[in-house]
Formats: sequence, C-alpha cells, structure tokens
Amino acid sequence: MAVNLTELSLQQLEGLKTQFDQEVEFLTSSIGQLKVVQTKYVEAKDSLNVLNKSNEGKELLVPLTSSMYVPGTLNDVEHVLVDVGTGYYVEKNVEDSKAFFKRKIDFLTKQIEKIQPALQEKHGMKQAVIEVMNVKIQQLQQSQQASQAVGPAKA
Repeated sequence: MAVNLTELSLQQLEGLKTQFDQEVEFLTSSIGQLKVVQTKYVEAKDSLNVLNKSNEGKELLVPLTSSMYVPGTLNDVEHVLVDVGTGYYVEKNVEDSKAFFKRKIDFLTKQIEKIQPALQEKHGMKQAVIEVMNVKIQQLQQSQQASQAVGPAKA
C-alpha cells in the first residue's frame, strides 16, 4: 500500500520520520554487530597461520582473561579447539578450522549484503519524508507571512 506523503500532516510526517530514524538506527547497529563478529572470525582464521612445525615447542603467552596471561608452550600445532557457539568447543585440525572460519565469514558477508539494501531504502524513504516536511514548513511560513502582510493593511 503506497502512501502519498504530500497528503500527510506535519505531525504524521514527523511520526513517520521518527519511525524511519529508528529503523535506520536498528539496521546500522545490526550491520555494525555483524562486522564485529566477522572481524573476530577473520582474526581467528589469520591466527591459525602461526600454527606450523617451525613454531612447535616455542613459548607463548596464553590469555586467561583479556588483560591477564600466563606463559605456555606450543605443543600441538595440528589441532585447535574451536568455539562453535553457546559454550561448545570442538577439536579440529588447522585446515578444518580455517574452512570453518571461512564459512562463518562468508555467511556474515552475505547477511551484511542482505541488510545493506534495506538500510539504503529506509534512508532514502526518510530523506523523502524530510523533503516533504521542508516543503510543508515553507508553505506554512509563506502563508503566515502572507496573512501577516494582509492583516496590518486592513487595520
């Protein structure tokens, strides 16, 4: 159902603009969250590149928290534990882990690509509402100026 924006009142247009503002904000936030998760998967996939035979037995710092580490030794360069979600970890070899992260990255990329057009459409609709609001405000101001100019002449 198409709505002619020029037939709506300023108050209705303001409500519509507020709705579009919220939708644009939600979609922008969703894309941002997907990109954060995507970046984590990219970093995880890239970090697998240090797991090779030449690094076996080397010392490294193992994170206990985001700001606390303990020294460790890299004993197994062929297997890793991968967080597959909701607190579950699966042991995988390095190549399977890379493939897992690639699938996750590709999935998130597709989700972002699906949301992007909706965001652009909502933004365009919001701009159209703002343009109609500006025209209506100008018309209102002109009619007020015209009535003020006519008012004193009668007195």
